[in-house]
Amino acid sequence: MKIAIISDIHGNMQALDAVLDNIKEENCEKIFCLGDLAMAGPEPSKMIERIQKLIHETDFTLIQGNTDEMIAGCDNQMLHMLRENNPVMANALEADVLEVSESQKNFLRDLPKTKELTVDGVKILLVHGSPRKNNENIFPDLKLEEVEEMIKGTDANIIFCGHTHVPCGYQTNTNQTVVNVGSVGRPFSEKPKSCYAILETQNGSFTIKHNLVDYDVKTASEILSKRGFEGCEKLASMLLHATSRYPQ
Repeated sequence: MKIAIISDIHGNMQALDAVLDNIKEENCEKIFCLGDLAMAGPEPSKMIERIQKLIHETDFTLIQGNTDEMIAGCDNQMLHMLRENNPVMANALEADVLEVSESQKNFLRDLPKTKELTVDGVKILLVHGSPRKNNENIFPDLKLEEVEEMIKGTDANIIFCGHTHVPCGYQTNTNQTVVNVGSVGRPFSEKPKSCYAILETQNGSFTIKHNLVDYDVKTASEILSKRGFEGCEKLASMLLHATSRYPQ
């Protein structure tokens, strides 16, 4: 069985469309999504609506990302704390909260934080950041001991994560595979391409690969730049050329 694992779409409809086309070309039978559907992207409300449609029309499994949780539970204290560290992201969150409907917020709020599944005898754990925290970073340059500490207490053969927007993978001393699938909608690279992972299973064995996908980044950037909140142009430029995680 072939399964696509996607994460961190961040309201980028052009990126999602391109990735879904690629998933179809790859003949994937299921899609697992690790969250961060809407925040700080071109079309947050439209994206949530699209994901809800995919859940009804396809074999689509979804968990909650940290920014899904933020949109669903945003209050003045959260905005104040975020504004102290990253005012552009605070402005984006405030705009998202106004755009996303109450029913969509309830949808985000009710999503599971993690999910365990078994496919062809392979035990899989879906998380957003790490098994410990939805905003913990599994980056490419971690020491193996750090990764093993993050997944301590889990028994899945494969742990899929996102959050950092940077793809990577680890094979642990406990014979577990940890894969960061990268980002569909906000890849962090000088020449950004959407990134996701494909899992292929057969009789208890598996292979995993990352796919890089070109998309209409110019249109996505233009839509984001017109959202109107202070700093949206900075976020839009990061879709074209991202060398840092957050806008400066």
